[in-house]
Amino acid sequence: MNICVFLSAADLAPRYTVPARDFATRLGKAGHTLVWGGSDTGLMKVVADGVEETGGRLVGVSVDFLAARARQGADEMVIAKDLAERKALLLAKSDAIVVMVGGTGTLDEATEIMELKKHGKHDKPIVLLNTAGFYDGLKSQFRRMEEEGFLPIPLADLVFFAEDGEAALAYLESRRA
Repeated sequence: MNICVFLSAADLAPRYTVPARDFATRLGKAGHTLVWGGSDTGLMKVVADGVEETGGRLVGVSVDFLAARARQGADEMVIAKDLAERKALLLAKSDAIVVMVGGTGTLDEATEIMELKKHGKHDKPIVLLNTAGFYDGLKSQFRRMEEEGFLPIPLADLVFFAEDGEAALAYLESRRA
């Protein structure tokens, strides 16, 4: 399965990197392909290293202004002209999406991918990996949106919140077509 992972390229604390590495190792050992932003820095590097070292493939989609940070030696690397094209390519190359910890770029990617699913533009499973409770506030906000009628589909049909990499991968594999 080609699993797109949206995540930070920042150097982060072990409370984020250790679980990320665990998820990456599980992904690689299961023979899946990582589809990611292509960066060889920060958490993106941690995940790419873990997948590659355990036998998974790497498909990167970078963007022209970040091309200098793209991972050398990935199985495939595409350089998009802008962030919109990058998101479209990441979605097109993936069978499922996992959102890990990240900043505004990761949040933008997560909400766009959920909006597209909400409108029936794809039916790929989406997981928010809630490492160290990082997405607790967002989870609460989504529940409020659902309760107050802002979501036309049940939240459970839109996104799955996983507390660890094992639960995230188990969920994705259970939805494999």
